[in-house]
Amino acid sequence: MGWNSWDCYGASVREDEVRANAAYMAAHLREYGWEYIVVDIQWYEPGANSSLYRKYVPLEMDAWSRLVPAVNRFPSSAGGKGFKPLADFVHDLRLKFGIHIMRGIPRQAAHAGSPILGSSSSAREIAHSNSICPWNTDMYGVDPAIPGAQAYYNSIFALYAEWGVDFVKVDDIASSRIYGAHPAEIAMIRSAIDTCGRPIVLSLSPGPAPLELAPKLTSNANLWRITDDFWDRWELLLDMFDRCEKWYSSSGPGHWPDCDMLPLGHIGIRSVDGGGEDRRTRFTADEQVTMMTLWSIFRSPLMVGGELRDNDPWTLSLLTNPEVLEVNRDSSENRPVSREENRIVWTARSPSGAAYVALFNGGDSPATVSTTLKDLGLSGLLRVRDLWKREDAGGTVEGVVERRLPPHCAALLKLY
Repeated sequence: MGWNSWDCYGASVREDEVRANAAYMAAHLREYGWEYIVVDIQWYEPGANSSLYRKYVPLEMDAWSRLVPAVNRFPSSAGGKGFKPLADFVHDLRLKFGIHIMRGIPRQAAHAGSPILGSSSSAREIAHSNSICPWNTDMYGVDPAIPGAQAYYNSIFALYAEWGVDFVKVDDIASSRIYGAHPAEIAMIRSAIDTCGRPIVLSLSPGPAPLELAPKLTSNANLWRITDDFWDRWELLLDMFDRCEKWYSSSGPGHWPDCDMLPLGHIGIRSVDGGGEDRRTRFTADEQVTMMTLWSIFRSPLMVGGELRDNDPWTLSLLTNPEVLEVNRDSSENRPVSREENRIVWTARSPSGAAYVALFNGGDSPATVSTTLKDLGLSGLLRVRDLWKREDAGGTVEGVVERRLPPHCAALLKLY
């Protein structure tokens, strides 16, 4: 559970914005379990100004082919300090610090033949010049057959450990589209984390990850994207039900299929992705409830994409409902129960044995969404609690659970 800078600032986030969002999280969200502050892509690019990448521009890099923060955007990194001062600030707030990186080695290091710490190979020798990202020009992939490739990944994660990084999102590595996923580099990165001397959560992007790669992902990564970039459009949210149905059996302690960031609140400040510019989320209130309910019953990681300081009371309420967050954090046996057109039912169990039931109306008209206790593996007379309203519904249910729901809306219930 955390915040990522991409949805609001694209590649251009600055240190003052990161610090301010961290302070907000510490003051308003930490007590509910939110803890990660993640700086997304191109923190090493001095001229980044939106989510549009500038091609083939000089990047900030140390003598060992490793990218470092752009000092003009992250002033505390001056003098070779890297992200350590910013990570220390985040840690002092009792939060955790994360960064985004691209798979591979900087092209400018390869072209210059720069050295690699701990290896006699150069950046040019380990670079795989035909393994390139289709949407960003910063990097080449590395050739796993060259011994210096593992040394390079070891060196960058050793640096991140020195900085105090707790979370690394690796991009251009997990998608089944265009150039495909890169399982060999995933394994090298996992190995580098295991030897860096610091626990680091590994997140893989973009998506959709190929389902056939699930065993490799569950054994090497903590979370991986099951979708391309997710934005505030209803058709993308409706499509997520299909993705969750395919991936729910791969969830488990330490390895989580990732539905991507929550485009809530104020987004698009310096990002032109997602079909919009500076805006409040285009999801209706009902659609926001549907998104939070699906992410929670599926147990997706929760990463907020909006500028936290601009949260209104409604957005804050979505992020601080302890009963809903408990479903995301503590439930088990999460599974889809039924789907009739766009009337969808999911269930899970609480640690006490109570049943969670999520009812979704994905249609464009009001509808009654129902399920039976038998289909939920339950019987008898059960009380009902509405987790979004945080109140008991009154009475008991026997046989059938149902709710009349507006279009694009959801209910999240606890039966006990």
